[in-house]
Amino acid sequence: MIRYDFAGKVALVTGSSRGIGAEILSRFVAAGATGVLHYWDDPDGVNKRDADALAATLPAGKVHALAADVRDAGQIEKLMAEVKQRLGGIDILVNNAGILKDRTLRKMTLDEWHAVISTNLTGVFHCCKYGAEILRDGGRIVSIASVAGLAGFPGQTNYAAAKAGVIGLTRVLGKELAKRGITANAVAPGVVETQMMADIKEEMRAEYVKQIPMGRFAKPADIANTVLFLASEESGYITGQVLPVTGGWLV
Repeated sequence: MIRYDFAGKVALVTGSSRGIGAEILSRFVAAGATGVLHYWDDPDGVNKRDADALAATLPAGKVHALAADVRDAGQIEKLMAEVKQRLGGIDILVNNAGILKDRTLRKMTLDEWHAVISTNLTGVFHCCKYGAEILRDGGRIVSIASVAGLAGFPGQTNYAAAKAGVIGLTRVLGKELAKRGITANAVAPGVVETQMMADIKEEMRAEYVKQIPMGRFAKPADIANTVLFLASEESGYITGQVLPVTGGWLV
């Protein structure tokens, strides 16, 4: 069911070739928006194949697939310039691109730390910095944080630090961009059923579910629904906030 009307809007969703990002992008397009399907063109070509497959399921002319590495400021600046040239700007920026490289502090390598911080936090900064330049007044920024950034879980010093940073960045943007009528908010999912979570051991999954009052993990649609609300006209007086979407899992 389509609850919102995004006709005439342009929505850029980073990391939208699969998982939560793909669900968010698809929902925006279904609600009338023109979507910018962003992906990282990895050496194996997996993300491009996924992006092409997703684009093929969406209405022709309603989606523009563009590649860029969020870790590289120059690539993101060029990406935003390309979107500006093609579509005149954006109305919605969803910062979704992210990776996991879990390991305890003692075992975590410097490369694993920097990889997650550069993608999950610095990448969001790059997209907000250059995205704000083409974001129309009255626009929306929604960043995907995590319950890990609120609570912290063993083995996630890099991920939790990055997501906590996204929350702090969001609070500042809510203040800095308010004069343009732009809102900036974050969504903090709990455990979501995506390919990224497929490696969680069954016994650990069972323990997690016991802590969730709703009795299940989130689906990508649960997160997408929240993002669409925060991107809608109805949420125009909400900014600088972080909204946990955890099925009642308290942190």
